[in-house]
Amino acid sequence: MRQGGFTLSDVNFTLPEGAYGVMTGKTGCGKTTLLEILCGLRRPHSGAVRLFGQDVTRHEPGSRGIGYVPQDQALFPHLSVRENLAFALRIRRWSRADIATRVGELAERLGIQGLLDREPGRLSGGEAQRVALGRALAPRPRVLCLDEPLSALDEDTHEDLLALLRGLHRTETPTVLHITHRRSEADRLATHRLRLANGALTLEDVSHVD
Repeated sequence: MRQGGFTLSDVNFTLPEGAYGVMTGKTGCGKTTLLEILCGLRRPHSGAVRLFGQDVTRHEPGSRGIGYVPQDQALFPHLSVRENLAFALRIRRWSRADIATRVGELAERLGIQGLLDREPGRLSGGEAQRVALGRALAPRPRVLCLDEPLSALDEDTHEDLLALLRGLHRTETPTVLHITHRRSEADRLATHRLRLANGALTLEDVSHVD
């Protein structure tokens, strides 16, 4: 991937199904760009993106089975929390009953039952991040990509969301790729650590039993 004077090269890695991968690297090293390539928001100039053995390089973002939470969460400001959670399900033409069941399930799991009728502008940072996670997880993606999901949170909220992410990984069982600039997040969450530097990426298996 080339953009101006910036180049991503020799990026080749495989995350096992069900892994929690945490990617670190200096600001501007290309972490977000790499995540956007995986999600289909950018096209690589060369190489391929494979998910579960399938080449999805030319697939549209919505057909890749990836849930994505960008840095700014990108919640729909004109929709309620309930409608944000249901958005991807309506596009996929789930039935009303199945949508209601899934939204209720996610709201309980995320601890946002009392927020369903609020609009995003009335949410705290931690609340908005929970909603963004729920919206990404709603259609049960096989892969969840998180771009600095905890970076703007205070210490207490950060701890709460760390615990939530660990719990969601167990209950929703997606393969996760989580970008952060905090090594402490990798220590707490990662089964695999990825380090991006000078346009190249290294992968380390750090699987552990809690």
